[in-house]
Amino acid sequence: MARYTHPSKKARLAKAGRQTRWAPFWTVPKKYGLGRRVHPGRHTAVKRSWRRTNIKA
Repeated sequence: MARYTHPSKKARLAKAGRQTRWAPFWTVPKKYGLGRRVHPGRHTAVKRSWRRTNIKA
């Protein structure tokens, strides 16, 4: 990456980083009920890793 990163590019990269986080833990009982044990990463909309796919930023 260049020494100076443009603010708009930083904003795009920051948004992409937030999208790949797990959903909050309380979404699991809210969606499935108290008995079901599901990983909160399944509720994340965007599944992306920095190794697998690049962002067009």
